[in-house]
Amino acid sequence: MSHEISGFSKLSKVEKIEWIAKQYFSQPEEAISLVKNYWNTDEKLQQLHDEFIENTISNFYLPLGIAPNFNINGKNYTVPMVIEESSVVAAAAKSAKFWSKRGGFKTTVLNTEKIGQVHFIYKGEKSKLVDFFNQTKPKFYQETESITKNMQKRGGGILDIILNDKTAELENYYQLHATFETKDSMGANFINSCLEQFAKTLKQEAQSFQIFSEEEKNIEVVMSILSNYVTNCIVRAEVSCPIEELAEKQIENPKEFVEKFVRAVQIAQIEPYRAVTHNKGIMNGIDAVVLATGNDFRAVEAGAHAYASRNGKYRSLSHATIENGIFKFWLEIPLALGTVGGLTSLHPLVKLNLEILEKPSARELMQIVAAVGLAQNFAALRSLTTKGIQEGHMKMHINNILNQYHATAEERIKVAEYFKDNTISHASVAGFLEEIRK
Repeated sequence: MSHEISGFSKLSKVEKIEWIAKQYFSQPEEAISLVKNYWNTDEKLQQLHDEFIENTISNFYLPLGIAPNFNINGKNYTVPMVIEESSVVAAAAKSAKFWSKRGGFKTTVLNTEKIGQVHFIYKGEKSKLVDFFNQTKPKFYQETESITKNMQKRGGGILDIILNDKTAELENYYQLHATFETKDSMGANFINSCLEQFAKTLKQEAQSFQIFSEEEKNIEVVMSILSNYVTNCIVRAEVSCPIEELAEKQIENPKEFVEKFVRAVQIAQIEPYRAVTHNKGIMNGIDAVVLATGNDFRAVEAGAHAYASRNGKYRSLSHATIENGIFKFWLEIPLALGTVGGLTSLHPLVKLNLEILEKPSARELMQIVAAVGLAQNFAALRSLTTKGIQEGHMKMHINNILNQYHATAEERIKVAEYFKDNTISHASVAGFLEEIRK
């Protein structure tokens, strides 16, 4: 059967669902019912969600959890997290509490500069292009004034525009490389609007630049787009304390623990196979807060992993040292985030989450997100270097297994009792349920 369709986007929501149900399900009514079960009963709220993207048929829910006790620069935060992976929120909350008794998280925003580029092809003498750029540069600012006016009122705007020669890597390829300050907005639309105007100005002004030949006048703009690699929009988060203060139930020998912990970080510095998983753990925390606050986690992910590779080899984003009896653990990460614009003013739960965080500025949100990433990494490394990751993870995961097998309240009590002392795996839980059901 061919599943091709033309004009899908023009169908009503109900028609789209009916087409999918008939095409892909032996019992279409069941599929239609399931999709409709996830609609919001408030029609206005449902319409709001429908209009976030195209061809919407329903809502796909992810759990919203809370990690309390984050002491960041002396202020306590309760952090909302949106994620589907068990044990992530528990780990963040546990780390937060651990460090709240040991001085908390210290965070600093090192810079908040965003980047955008106009990529173009110019066939001609470089010296002429440099003269043209220097002469035209003021016009790039002038002709974007209508776009930048409101941003400038908030203290943002275009910071600089430079000409980059990339012809050594690709024939006749140059860039206008622009830097921006976008204050509390993530700034994607603002930056892209500025860049598209730069491109128009570039092409128009080239036509009347007298020393250009006809070929040189015909600058070909390939594309104008912001970069998600924000190497000058960096935040640092750190925890530290004397080694002996690390002692707790799970850490009976702090010196031994800390030496092993530092080695684990060093391994992630030199071994890319480990570094990817190590950084994935950091992103568990970061993405969850980025999602909860209506920001773009794909942009953050892409930028973070590029940053981890900036020296030509993929490495850990976090670092750890022992100096003069002091354990120090920190990370630096690029984070382009916003607390105004986009979903932040539209999605009711995003608004709620920003209220829980006491309406942070973009700079403050950068610091909260980085602290959660570091907390997540600390929790993972503490588990890995002590009892292993699976014990805690599978304890949390057991609920998913029990739900899958529709376990009763009585069965859940028996399972909890049995697996206090036995290894948890999907097969062992399923096997035990089968036994007690006999």
